[in-house]
Amino acid sequence: MPESDYAAWRARVESALDRALPGADEAPQRLHAAMRHAALDGGKRMRPLLVYASGTAFGADAAALDVPAAAVELIHAYSLVHDDLPAMDDDALRRGKPTVHVAFDEATAILAGDALQSLAFELLADAPFADGVRVALLRELSIAAGARGMCGGQALDIDATGGKSVSLADLERLHAMKTGALLRASVRMGAIAAAADAGQRAQLDRYADALGLAFQIRDDLLDIESDSATLGKTAGKDAAQAKATFPALLGIDGSRARLQALATAMADALAPFGERTARLAALGREAIERRR
Repeated sequence: MPESDYAAWRARVESALDRALPGADEAPQRLHAAMRHAALDGGKRMRPLLVYASGTAFGADAAALDVPAAAVELIHAYSLVHDDLPAMDDDALRRGKPTVHVAFDEATAILAGDALQSLAFELLADAPFADGVRVALLRELSIAAGARGMCGGQALDIDATGGKSVSLADLERLHAMKTGALLRASVRMGAIAAAADAGQRAQLDRYADALGLAFQIRDDLLDIESDSATLGKTAGKDAAQAKATFPALLGIDGSRARLQALATAMADALAPFGERTARLAALGREAIERRR
């Protein structure tokens, strides 16, 4: 897939986020500045790209996907703000710049995360979709962000930190919730906006489930193999905090082998769709081959 397509979609979601976020000069200025610090000018934008790739594959216009793409990125941004807090991962660097609680303060970071989450659902509630589509999009993002998805996965991650014994099945469940749920929702939301049918969406779920695990395994490997300057966040944190990771459980070679198996699973899931899902296939490869 041409990088120009990625660049165009990133520009679209950046513009949508800029329009949706309150101005930094509007009161309360500190909160609004923190929200903009968290959400703008950084990140891979993998989740919005998945919304665009899935939706356009089934006939949606990119303009119709701007709101779902922005909403899922706002949820991701909120999760990173809270994940970086001293009570969680206690990190000082995110997307190559100071984390929100470092750049502002801890209380402002908590409020900024809360406000970003609320804004995501406000955008979807006001989106120009038919009522049934709007409710389906809201439901999808709500489940992915809550106790059955990202928040539940984070709770399991906390429970598994500190050198506790975790089985492979438990680790895969943890990350299917913490990381995979929002990636899967991104694919699903694009398909919902494009009115893909139930069979097509079930096939996309197979792709998205493999993608979510692959994305996390690659993250775990990068934490070992890369450096903070390249990653834009602190490297080596997993080992320092004795987190449950795929390399810790499978070893580096075993993790790489699992990545390749997931790459095959993604390709198999998309094969029935042919060229129309080429952009999704490229994003799957990017998840496995990325350097940050």
